[in-house]
Amino acid sequence: MAEFTRQRGKRQEDNGLGSVLDLLLANARLVLGVSGAVVLAIATLAVKRLIDRATSPRDEGDPKAEQKTLEESWQDLALIKATPKPPKKQRREDLSEPLLSPARPPVPGEAHEPRACSALPETPRVESSPPRCLTLQEKLLSHYSSRLAVPEAQASFTLQLARSICTQLQNFLQSKCPELPFGSLFLSGPLLDGLGVLAADHVHLMLPVVLDATLWSLIPGEDTVVRNPQYWMIKRTDLEYFPRGRSPWDRFIVGRYLSSNALNETLHKMLVASINWPAIGSLLGSVIHPVVASQELKLEVKHDQVKLSIALFPVVEMEDKVLLAAPPEGLVENLWLQSFYRAEVSKVKELDAGDSGARQHCLQILNGICKSHPALHKLSGSPLTHVVLHLSATSSDWAEESLADRFQQVLEELVGYLEKGVLPSYFNHKINLFCELLEEEIDEMGFMLYRAVSEPELLLKEK
Repeated sequence: MAEFTRQRGKRQEDNGLGSVLDLLLANARLVLGVSGAVVLAIATLAVKRLIDRATSPRDEGDPKAEQKTLEESWQDLALIKATPKPPKKQRREDLSEPLLSPARPPVPGEAHEPRACSALPETPRVESSPPRCLTLQEKLLSHYSSRLAVPEAQASFTLQLARSICTQLQNFLQSKCPELPFGSLFLSGPLLDGLGVLAADHVHLMLPVVLDATLWSLIPGEDTVVRNPQYWMIKRTDLEYFPRGRSPWDRFIVGRYLSSNALNETLHKMLVASINWPAIGSLLGSVIHPVVASQELKLEVKHDQVKLSIALFPVVEMEDKVLLAAPPEGLVENLWLQSFYRAEVSKVKELDAGDSGARQHCLQILNGICKSHPALHKLSGSPLTHVVLHLSATSSDWAEESLADRFQQVLEELVGYLEKGVLPSYFNHKINLFCELLEEEIDEMGFMLYRAVSEPELLLKEK
């Protein structure tokens, strides 16, 4: 009975152990997969045999039984060693991808704690810092570099193309009108002088009209029919002693005055009907055609790299005056507009050279803003230059670091001039540069600039 009880208890233990092993093997496939379950089954079987032999009664004194038990133990041990091992994980230093964070070299004397296996650290979030508030100075410089600066290569190519057209036109005039003493054509405009350029897309072509000072004289603008000191008349003198025909320009006389309209009309006909622009354009790799409908003398040029507009101006230089054949709209056709452009550029550059000032830079930004703004485009050019020149007489600090202050001060000055409706010329205070603006235009400009005085960034926004 005691032996039976002992064997039954042993069988129960075996059954309990077998149940545990069976349960382990049953779930091994789910946890470890097929190959892992096979490995665990073989290893478990070998361990079970060892346990059975360890708990079973041994026949002491029987050398054959001891030999058999020893052989079976070695077989089981070999079975355990022969079980396929799971693939060895590749070492991190053998992988091609780098570690998330390099290991810190050990510090001498520092205690090393065992490092627990943990999940890969999450990628740290980079918090975006709030945008830096730019100063007006920085905004002005950024606006200039991003929108107003013309690439040097583009400007150079445009000027080269314009000079080639200038040469072709000069050759035509000399062959077509050898009796008219035109001077040498030359280029002008902001692209050459750098006071305000949005793009390398327009150039002025100046055509000198050479007059004999003994046969012609200037009539001041105050004495003309328009009573405007900015417009002059050119009168033919001494017709009693030097009758018509003595001067080659007598063919353009209207009422004893050299007519700017008559000269422009003759040149317009030549540009439209007499010059073989397709041939010239083919020679220069461009398409050139005159603007027929315009009263001004204009050429439109299309090239693979640029689109260029060229405005032709006959110009008379007498008695230190520069007069353009650009009469005002209306019935008056004998007036010549006095131009201060050459004097403006020369004076601004002279002042900047004297104090290393930023007047030219300021004018480039102002002209660029006004030309692109629908309400301010009539302020670009001479009006802005004359405001800067007036301001230079009272404000001496025009260093680059003071660009923002001077920019804002120019806006304040403009608002003051618009309130009065008068902007006197820097070179002739009798001339009002706002005289041709309508009252509605002045009000609109004044309102826009009045807002911009307290918030200059309004003018730097995209239009």
